[in-house]
Amino acid sequence: MDNILKEINTIPGHIGFYYKNMVTDECISFNENHHYIPASVIKLPIVMEIFRLSAKGKVSLDSKLLVKDEDKMPSCGALNSFTGELWVDIRTLCNLMITISDNTATNVLISYFGTDTLNEGFQSIGLTETRVNRRLFDAEASEKGIQNVITPAEIGMLLERLYRNEFVNQQVSEDIKEILFRQQIKHKIKELLPVGTKVGSKTGDDDNISNDVGIVYAKQPFVVCFISNETVPSLFNPFIRKTSLELFNRCNK
Repeated sequence: MDNILKEINTIPGHIGFYYKNMVTDECISFNENHHYIPASVIKLPIVMEIFRLSAKGKVSLDSKLLVKDEDKMPSCGALNSFTGELWVDIRTLCNLMITISDNTATNVLISYFGTDTLNEGFQSIGLTETRVNRRLFDAEASEKGIQNVITPAEIGMLLERLYRNEFVNQQVSEDIKEILFRQQIKHKIKELLPVGTKVGSKTGDDDNISNDVGIVYAKQPFVVCFISNETVPSLFNPFIRKTSLELFNRCNK
């Protein structure tokens, strides 16, 4: 496995990596506690905190939120294709946020729950470094250096808790995993894996940022997080694909 760490050192940028075998507890990591701009990977802890709040009876996933024209964000998603205002329930917004990485759904949810509530929730589930500090596409905040933050180790911990059905309870864990299984952006971790391999994952992309994190169901399931800032995606993405296959083969014997 030393070859993975050696290759990481050849890739430009700030690279983070975290792998853990769910059967043997074998763990390999690199810069796992460093802070990274997550791009859309921040949507994973957000959806988990919303489902936790729902399980505690503090919010109903069936409650509907108003999506206004000014809420509609570019790039990934479907809600920006609709004209006029529309009401969408929180459960659907969460599904859109993960399965097609809908940026409009994400911002509506961040605005509704608020960064303080979300970050307090993150603390309560053991995330000491992960923070949502602004909405997506907030250029003014970004110019001031205000960014959302994750670490590879904390995202890996969340994925492990989901895998073991230890996030809130079994039902909540399985509900979140079912959303991750339906995630449609599959050109990184899943790209080279054998057809039919079960993967629950979440990508994140922005200028010079390429991330993918997930649970891979080999014979020995594993969690893996590929995180990069200030990198060259055309170099990092092939590393993600190749390393995911290497880890799968290692864990599928």
